[in-house]
Amino acid sequence: MTKFLSSELSRRSFLKASGAAVSLAAGGGILHGPGSLFAASSDPASRTPLFAKHKPDVALVFSHIPSGTATWPTKDYDYAGRAQALEAQLRQACPNINFVTKFVHNEAEAKALVKDMILMDGYLLYVIGLWTGAPAVILRSGKPVVMVDDLYAGSGEVLIQHGRARRENLRCVTVSSSDFNDVVKAVRLFESVRALKESAVLDIVDADVTAAAKAVKDFLGVTVIKMGSEELASYYAKADAAEAEAWAKFWAKNAKKVVEPTAGDLLQSGKMYLALSQAAADKKADAVTMDCLGMFYSGRVTAYPCLSHFQMNNDGGTGVCEADLNSTCTQLAMRYLTGRPGYVSDPVIDTAKGEIIYAHCVSTNRVFGPKGKANPYIIRSHAEDGKGASVQSLMPSGEAVTSLEIDIATKRMVVHTGQTTRNIEEPKACRTKLAAKANVRTILDNWDMNWHRVTVYGDWRQPVLDLARLLGMASAVEEDKEHIQVSYKLTG
Repeated sequence: MTKFLSSELSRRSFLKASGAAVSLAAGGGILHGPGSLFAASSDPASRTPLFAKHKPDVALVFSHIPSGTATWPTKDYDYAGRAQALEAQLRQACPNINFVTKFVHNEAEAKALVKDMILMDGYLLYVIGLWTGAPAVILRSGKPVVMVDDLYAGSGEVLIQHGRARRENLRCVTVSSSDFNDVVKAVRLFESVRALKESAVLDIVDADVTAAAKAVKDFLGVTVIKMGSEELASYYAKADAAEAEAWAKFWAKNAKKVVEPTAGDLLQSGKMYLALSQAAADKKADAVTMDCLGMFYSGRVTAYPCLSHFQMNNDGGTGVCEADLNSTCTQLAMRYLTGRPGYVSDPVIDTAKGEIIYAHCVSTNRVFGPKGKANPYIIRSHAEDGKGASVQSLMPSGEAVTSLEIDIATKRMVVHTGQTTRNIEEPKACRTKLAAKANVRTILDNWDMNWHRVTVYGDWRQPVLDLARLLGMASAVEEDKEHIQVSYKLTG
């Protein structure tokens, strides 16, 4: 999961508190991946850089009218006592959030609050009393808002304002549940929102990405750092051959088998991992994506990054192929949301079997996170050209998965869920082929955006849809559901 720093916590305090999981590298403040913590002493130490993020600052706002008015929940309700109890629960359940507690009783106070809270990352609006007019103001503050109905206390105003927020596509997630854990899950979305704003993507490409980088920054707050093939080549040339060989042996030793790649191919992959990790550390990048096909086919690089991305994803970092900023941002967001790596794929739909097959040559074998159980993998050549080294990951079957994609340019998201069934052996197309049962006919008919999807183990549909709202998506479409078109005809 994401490591968080409170704004007042010093780097020295953080390193001491984090213990052996933290190593202070050149440039400082880098949390290296956990590979070395779980490996034998002879195995190489992870070089994947992981950067801690600050805790989000969230205004915890309790809205209610003064006690003594005959209304829900009761005339002489103890609002202060209820707020105190809820605040204590929230601080205990959400230690990675800095709460600033406020009370509002009417529309005017809400307007003053919005002006005062301009630096907050968002609002947790707890409606513990009715008819203040405050929710309507706070929902339109421009900040992301989690609005909570304290059942039987704020229900009427919450329902009305929630409906309006949905129609206006405001950045609001509403919780109306007797399970306090549902509140915690929604509030913790602020951690992902803040982490994205502090993140950077190293985009290794020779093309001009100025416009794309601006779109990413404007929408998610993520900084895109461009690096060309010549600079990458300089990192590659400086990579330590002995350490690269140690990584080559490590991958081969832990693989079920090595099929096409030679020892030289694996050595080059080890050098590429060291080069990309050092570049990410120097640039303070949380994710790496690369124009791997274009650069390799043209001879601008001599090794594919497949095993490098494999290791980064296993270590809790983010490595994505093809310089795909949409998929990289999607996978990064899911990493912050779930603590698990994503698997970018080119899906294939088989309506006869009711399966969608997620196919690619870059994957992970720790689908449940860096400390989760590892699944077997086979080291293969890259499928399209039969060169270099890539991974065929034999991922777990019988598990729920969530697949999604964010389109930065249009601020849209698509999502579907499925149940994994098998790993397909097929010589055509990419090496890893994970099949899942899903509503594939509907997915086929609803297909939008480009080919890639990012798959994460677990059913994350609702948190994904909620995160989309807080991020201000123009739309989030459940592509595995039939969308009923309702038209209204006025008569008379």
